[in-house]
Amino acid sequence: MENTELISIWKQQNAKIDKALAINELLLKEVINNKAKTSLKSLIKLKTAGIIAFVLYLLLLSYALVYAFSNYSSAWNYFIVSISAIVLVNIKGFSDYVKHLIWTNNINYNGSVMEIQQQLSRLQLSIINHAKTMCLQFPFYTTFYLSNKWFPQSVGFGYIIFQVFLTGSFIYFSYWLYKNHKPENLDKKWFRNMITGSGGKSVMKAMEFYKEMEEFKKG
Repeated sequence: MENTELISIWKQQNAKIDKALAINELLLKEVINNKAKTSLKSLIKLKTAGIIAFVLYLLLLSYALVYAFSNYSSAWNYFIVSISAIVLVNIKGFSDYVKHLIWTNNINYNGSVMEIQQQLSRLQLSIINHAKTMCLQFPFYTTFYLSNKWFPQSVGFGYIIFQVFLTGSFIYFSYWLYKNHKPENLDKKWFRNMITGSGGKSVMKAMEFYKEMEEFKKG
């Protein structure tokens, strides 16, 4: 009889402990969710401001292209090709920012920790790919001002060498950045700093909060 009572008391105590742990886990998740939301608020502000900036920049570039086509001559070829490439990259950038804003606002904080982490991981990967794509426009900023009216026939050999070196350097730099924009480099400080401008820091911070919760569960 005494053994039966002891087992009953032990089960009751275990049930209370389990209930207390479950409550603590729920409270911890609520705290983590609030921290993640606060961290991602800066991302929402960044993406909203970025969308406005993209719209204004694309309008400016579009106006420049319309002007070039309206007054077309072969002298505009460098400009048209370069600005068109920049426009295409920035249209992709604009669509990425819209997508990131929608994804961030639609994160389901009521789901499991794993589901939230998956949503954040998807957002992080998309931010990396966005930054990767934006690198492709860099070389075109070294060619849009050229014109076949004066280049290369009316400039000295020194300027030709300089222009080739400048554009070549930017092509190599863009290729290097494009190649190295990958999740495997997230442990490197220089890479984390590079994607900060696209909102990567806010997402990494939010993901760290949920890692803390995973460690609490294991503990």
